[in-house]
Amino acid sequence: MEIRKRKKPMAEINVVPYIDVMLVLLVIFMITAPLITAGVKVDLPDADGKPLETNDETPLIASINKDGLYYLSVGDDQETPMPLTDLVTLVKAQRVVSPKIQVFVNADESVQYGKVVRLFAALQKAGVDDASLMVEPVNSGKKAR
Repeated sequence: MEIRKRKKPMAEINVVPYIDVMLVLLVIFMITAPLITAGVKVDLPDADGKPLETNDETPLIASINKDGLYYLSVGDDQETPMPLTDLVTLVKAQRVVSPKIQVFVNADESVQYGKVVRLFAALQKAGVDDASLMVEPVNSGKKAR
C-alpha cells in the first residue's frame, strides 16, 4: 500500500492585484489633484513677500474677482458672488466657531483699490485684525510688467 502525503495548505497572499489597485489610485490622484482649486480664479499682483505660517485649520479666503464681485471660500458653494455684508457676516460666524482661523484676501490686480480697502475695513469691523493679502511671487513665471 502506498501512503499519500497530504499537501500543506498554501498560506501566501498574492499581492500583485493590490499593487495594481494602488497604482490605479495613484494615477487618479495625480490627475485630479491639480484640477482642484480653492476659491475664485483671480490674477494676483506680483510682489516680493514671504510665505505665512499657517495653522492646521483651512483658512478663509475672501476673494474679489476682476469684475469687483466678492466671494468667500466657506461651505459648499464657493463660486457664488455675495454682497460685502453677507461676506462679513459669514466671516464673523466662522470666527465665533474657531477664533484662530486665518483670513486671507485674494484680489485680482485689476480691481479698484477702493474695493480692497472696503473689504479690509469691513473685516476689521468684524473683529478680524490679522487679515493678510495674497500675492503672486515675483519669480513665479508670470510676465514682468
